[in-house]
Amino acid sequence: MQSSHATHVVVGISGGVDSAVAAALLKDQGLQVTGLFMKNWEEDDDAAYCGAAEDLAVAETVCAQLGVRLHTVNFSHEYWERVFAVFLREYRSGRTPNPDILCNKEIKFREFLDYAEHLGADAIATGHYARRETRGGLPTLCKGVDQEKDQSYFLYSVSPEALSKTLFPLGQLTKTEVRQRARDLGLQNSERKDSTGICFIGERRFKDFLARYLPNEPGRIETPEGAFIGEHDGLWFYTLGQRQGLDIGGPGEAWYVCGKDVARNVLEVVQGHDHPALMCKTLRAVEPEWLTGDLPTTPLTCHAKTRYRQDDQSCVVTQASHDTIDIEFQVPQRAATPGQALVLYHGDRVLGGGTIDQIGFSIGE
Repeated sequence: MQSSHATHVVVGISGGVDSAVAAALLKDQGLQVTGLFMKNWEEDDDAAYCGAAEDLAVAETVCAQLGVRLHTVNFSHEYWERVFAVFLREYRSGRTPNPDILCNKEIKFREFLDYAEHLGADAIATGHYARRETRGGLPTLCKGVDQEKDQSYFLYSVSPEALSKTLFPLGQLTKTEVRQRARDLGLQNSERKDSTGICFIGERRFKDFLARYLPNEPGRIETPEGAFIGEHDGLWFYTLGQRQGLDIGGPGEAWYVCGKDVARNVLEVVQGHDHPALMCKTLRAVEPEWLTGDLPTTPLTCHAKTRYRQDDQSCVVTQASHDTIDIEFQVPQRAATPGQALVLYHGDRVLGGGTIDQIGFSIGE
């Protein structure tokens, strides 16, 4: 499967406007385009929470408008085993995982890729706002032109091999241009609202969803000095920097989560949005994925994100290996969270990234 000379491309069709326009653009290039709708979650509650049936109906209508054949496949078992089970395990361990990144790695750019090859495709395509270029003979992941919609953060763990077989038709477009293209084509979903968050959570409160799988395990809320402040429902219901849902009253500034002591089942909190205990100067990430071919030479000055939509932050990679990444920020960062992704950039190019594991605070510096 070589995408550089692709003639048959399988596009992941979700029911949203982005994937529909991606398919239309590829058809305009004269390629044979096939759609594939992936069901990754077996709904066991009402349609208000996870509208896969509605998504499929819209996908079928749009593909009919475009003259694209649509296949459907159920990856729910693979999703449960390789994404959701990890999601729950991470929360139990006191971390805050990013299932969208794991879904890309394990489902969209592995199972989807394999299935597309089974259908005889030369390449796959998605509606992500990102670009793939070839630099130095290597497939290179780059930011999308639309900086407000750029999704390269979620794609750092896609293997170079999978990346070399993937097309991102929307990488050079803005969201406004994509919607206008859909209007011009008369697509049914041209004004459909973008999906947000994780499909299996839907519009409900995240805490309510998580409580179905991780029951309440109350414990103490304390300051870092050990002062008793209140009680929590379970460490997995909270993340670093969180203010809402603590139910802590009293005088002074608002309280924020600054740490979790899993061994003692204690949630640690401090007062003040920019309390030093929330500010991270250094951190270590594990399970790195490198898109640079070889390990980068350190020290390396570059930029980093510790969460989606964060502005690029200047940093120095002080150590890089196949096991860990150590970085130091030029300016301390607020609420960098274990379990989330650290993604490194050089200009518009994604160098790689890893899962945040250890945080070094700037207290006393």
